[in-house]
Amino acid sequence: MPAPLIRTDALVKQYHLGANVVAALRGVSITIEAGEFVAVMGPSGSGKSTFMNLLGCLDHPSSGEYHLGEQEVSRLSGDQLAVVRNQKIGFVFQHFNLLPRTSALDNVALPLLYNGTLTAERHSRAAKRLAQVGLADRMDHHPAQLSGGQQQRVAIARALVNDPMLVLADEPTGALDSRTSVEIMALLQTLNRAGITIVVVTHEHDVASFAGRIILFRDGVLLDDRVNTAKDAGAELARLPAVSPA
Repeated sequence: MPAPLIRTDALVKQYHLGANVVAALRGVSITIEAGEFVAVMGPSGSGKSTFMNLLGCLDHPSSGEYHLGEQEVSRLSGDQLAVVRNQKIGFVFQHFNLLPRTSALDNVALPLLYNGTLTAERHSRAAKRLAQVGLADRMDHHPAQLSGGQQQRVAIARALVNDPMLVLADEPTGALDSRTSVEIMALLQTLNRAGITIVVVTHEHDVASFAGRIILFRDGVLLDDRVNTAKDAGAELARLPAVSPA
């Protein structure tokens, strides 16, 4: 049997604030298989963002273990974690994080620049991913020339350009209107059905409805973990006629 894509064992994260110790995660153990689409929910302070940071190798746990595929990554150095982030994880952020004076093509190709990929190969792979998210005709546009939905599509293409094992999306619709949010989540659902593993952090139930599994955190504890049997409801909404281009 292949190992799960994600496995955490008794994951704990504590922050020291003066003489006080704040426990953001309290012994979280969970597995996520390759090909799943998981929504992580919870109120502010529940631990969901801390959990996302640990999954994304942006921070170290205080104790416990985190395995990404066959690799135990929770004890890696900062430099080693940077390599894992660049090669194995794609990130999608609420506010897109695009370079404003750079074309969509070069924004998407940026992660490949960091690992030394030659220019022609960078542009070829970036163009392929932009076409995959429906922006084949916007490759030369700068972010200011794109709608919010189009900017988030560029960000999703950038997250995919390194062929990651895992895509992490942190409130990916938080800066978008409701119609565009549906379109972006439908795109993520389509990408997941093509085999891409996606974990989304959100506080919105409408966003979580697109995932096949919903995990709920509260006070640093995994409170609920359930299959979302209504995951196709969001897809039905996404098929309604668009009121404006995304």
